[in-house]
Amino acid sequence: MTLGLPEVLEQIGRQAAAASRVLAQATTAQKNEALAAIARRIERDAASILAANEADVQAGAANGLSSAMLDRARLDSKRIQMIATSVRDVVDLPDPVGSVISEWSRPNGLKISKKRVPIGVIGIIYESRPNVTTDAASLCLKTGNAVILRGGSEAIRSNMALAEAVSGGCTEAGLPEAAVQLVPSTDRAAVTLMAQLDRYIHLIIPRGGRALIEAVTSSARMPVIKHYDGICALYVDSAADLRMAEQIVINAKCQRPSACNSIETMLVHESVARQFLPHCAAALWERGVEIRGDPLTRQILGAKVVPATAQDWRTEYLDLILAVRVVQSLEQAVDHIDANGSHHSDSIVTEDHEAAQAFLNQIDSAAVFWNASPRFNDGGEFGFGAEIGISTDRLHARGPMGLEELTSYKYLVEGTGQVRG
Repeated sequence: MTLGLPEVLEQIGRQAAAASRVLAQATTAQKNEALAAIARRIERDAASILAANEADVQAGAANGLSSAMLDRARLDSKRIQMIATSVRDVVDLPDPVGSVISEWSRPNGLKISKKRVPIGVIGIIYESRPNVTTDAASLCLKTGNAVILRGGSEAIRSNMALAEAVSGGCTEAGLPEAAVQLVPSTDRAAVTLMAQLDRYIHLIIPRGGRALIEAVTSSARMPVIKHYDGICALYVDSAADLRMAEQIVINAKCQRPSACNSIETMLVHESVARQFLPHCAAALWERGVEIRGDPLTRQILGAKVVPATAQDWRTEYLDLILAVRVVQSLEQAVDHIDANGSHHSDSIVTEDHEAAQAFLNQIDSAAVFWNASPRFNDGGEFGFGAEIGISTDRLHARGPMGLEELTSYKYLVEGTGQVRG
């Protein structure tokens, strides 16, 4: 008898809950052994993983996927090696599980400690990026959490190949095969069903476009950690080193425009705009960037600049498109970002310490940068190893989510017979 999707997810949830109880008791050495085995299997199975990925990319192109989505889905030998390296990097990270956050004694003699513990079962729903399969698996395993993965149709073959390597690594190290499970369906109904599986899943993390995140958030019966958009801005201050500013802008826009921490908006102080914009724009155009500008930007750069609309300031292009505005002050730049940004990653380029501190303190984003590309808002670049995602929420986790963000805590209370009066 073939099980329907609700029954399949119920079974997956039940298996994950059982696996989470085993993982919660696993030693750091056991978890690291599993991660090392997973990295070896990814390298060993690289050819079959790449073949599966090529089939995904060809199917995506035939189905009209955007260049940004195809770039996110695509793997090559270098990216496969980076995936294996990311798993090994997690081996080298300290295991937060079991660490004591704080401890104290009460006047009545009770001894209380606050200790890090796994969350339990985590659901990850994601689009395109097959590396999320291994990023999520490695971080969840290290923190003693079971994980249920549901990838998109864009990378289903790649995800299945990677998940097979992960499951094999777990069993090789003596951990439950069900510690990491991939939902074997791209049916969109699986998203809603997972979001309602609160009997087994304790936290759900959607990674993808706004439509996916809204679908999960509206259906979820358990806590959700997310970011809706990556509308990131870079402000070139009146006291900026303009050569440095241009290098950062080029990196932040062009290095990987499909990433959520690439910039979509550049704000330039009017005192340096006529000096800075022509040279920077030439470098951007040389790399195929379309500039959409406000009236003063168009006056400086000419008709090649597309007139910016109000919607351009609050659009996540994920492409070689940049909205440019000339502002009169740092305060106007901050106001623009506050009104149009997504509280993800924003940057200021300036040699003025006071201006930098004002920007860092006033911009309410998960990560704020001074004289650096916001492309660094990434778990690996922060030293967390692989990341489970970037959160723009304000509770539990914010910014790149590494190991600590995948733990909770509990209180352990030791007494000698005390009763409350």
